[in-house]
Amino acid sequence: MSATRYRRFLKLCEEWPRDETKKGRDLGTFLRQRVAAAFREGENTQIADPEKCDQMYESLARINGNIYRQRFPRVRDTSFTGVTVEECRLLLSGSMQQTDEAKKGLWKTLMERFSKSPEDAPEKAPEK
Repeated sequence: MSATRYRRFLKLCEEWPRDETKKGRDLGTFLRQRVAAAFREGENTQIADPEKCDQMYESLARINGNIYRQRFPRVRDTSFTGVTVEECRLLLSGSMQQTDEAKKGLWKTLMERFSKSPEDAPEKAPEK
């Protein structure tokens, strides 16, 4: 029976999309790593809790099949901030963080250069 579970998880991993813009923090990559760790011996792996394993598979299959997106359609593809899906994808990709670091403003650069940590500040003399 664990061979069937293993094959089902492998098929799910093949179907699950990878987002190349999210290196090191992609859900598809994480899922593949967890399946590899859980089924170290492949089809011969003994599963401690088969019911929990089946429940986990069914949950992941529903997410991958967009069941909830179909059941609860959105009126608009924006959030309360007005950011579109593409803008959100761009923000989450990590490329914006690199751009922001490269284009630091003059004020931030000066603040970082001249800011003092609490350890560097001179201690006040006790008042008499």
